[in-house]
Amino acid sequence: MFKNTFERGFLSILYSIGSKPLQIWGKKVNNGHIKRITDNGIHSLVLDVEGANVSTTYITCPADPEKTLGIKLPFLVMTIKNLKKYFTFEVQVLDDKNIRRRFRATNYQSTTRVKPFISTMPMRLDDGWNQIQVNLSDFTTKAYGTNYIETLRVQIHANCRIRRVYFSDRLYSENEIPAEFKLYPPVQDKKAKVKRHTHTNIHSI
Repeated sequence: MFKNTFERGFLSILYSIGSKPLQIWGKKVNNGHIKRITDNGIHSLVLDVEGANVSTTYITCPADPEKTLGIKLPFLVMTIKNLKKYFTFEVQVLDDKNIRRRFRATNYQSTTRVKPFISTMPMRLDDGWNQIQVNLSDFTTKAYGTNYIETLRVQIHANCRIRRVYFSDRLYSENEIPAEFKLYPPVQDKKAKVKRHTHTNIHSI
């Protein structure tokens, strides 16, 4: 999808305030819901993904299972709200051996497992909003001893609220990030429990 796009800086694939936030995403819902709601903490529209089973309610990009993202930027960044329920997401990448690898992070397991085609990692989320940052190049090298080429697919499962999902060429400081990519707590609401730029801990491989 983005193979011929000039990639530098930031490349967003989901923005909850956009007119069609799931325009390039597919979704599956089983005993749950995927809908846009207003989050009281940040007084803004967000995408709410909830389901009784994390494996059967999710959004996936691209929508067409035959297509791939083709994004070469190595950092995946997601602004996610912790709903204190089971939550998982998965990223499929291509390495320089032309092998497709998957990385799955969950908040309900405690050990890292590396298998030939999939690695699963525990993830710790703080209360409220989190910024999840994944260095896909580093993960690919540590897990498989190969080099990251591009991201093929991103899949986000229940249960969470999503503000933004984007890729970047490096990690940027708070001052360098464009205003529309930031999560601002309302100044007038001092009780809003929103943490800016919480770097979520995904246990390294």
